[in-house]
Amino acid sequence: MTTATATPPPQSPQLPAPASVTRMTAEEFGLKHAGDRVEYINGEVKEMPMPGGKHGTVCFEITLVLGNHIRSNQLGRVFTNDTFVRVSIPSDPERVYGPDVCFVSFDRLAKDVEVADGVLNVLPNLVVEVRSPSDTWTDVLGKMLDYLRVGVPVVLILDPHTRSASVFRNEVRQEIFEAETELRLPDVLPGFAVSVASLFA
Repeated sequence: MTTATATPPPQSPQLPAPASVTRMTAEEFGLKHAGDRVEYINGEVKEMPMPGGKHGTVCFEITLVLGNHIRSNQLGRVFTNDTFVRVSIPSDPERVYGPDVCFVSFDRLAKDVEVADGVLNVLPNLVVEVRSPSDTWTDVLGKMLDYLRVGVPVVLILDPHTRSASVFRNEVRQEIFEAETELRLPDVLPGFAVSVASLFA
């Protein structure tokens, strides 16, 4: 009687397990990429395109008028040039954006406290984003919602294409200021007013 012997199938060589990717913290990202035009989203460093001259002039105009008002009233600090801001949403606690301009009051960051390198360690009172030619409204609004979600009280979006300003607050209807109107932000900057058209001159 012949006994059948089962031959095991050939085994594939075992490959080493892929090394786990260690994500940076927001602070590590900020120190490593200081001076780079990047953001940190879902563990990936995202390069941001250079938006061009028109974007730069609008950023300058809003920085100038905000800075003059804030300095003359001793309200806080204005940050520009894509200062890194940690936007710690639940699905991505180390997320870092680089808003075009932001304002932080002395209530949030005392006047006598030195500003550290890397990521800003407090949330701004106001974030300003100037829509660049490469920005879709989906992208811009997504960032706006993230800012509001983590506790930024007011987000201002300036659109050079439509020459308009849109103001967003949590659970409050969007305000739109057209070119012929004055932009006012009484809850974060009492007494501040500027012609919207002047921001796009």
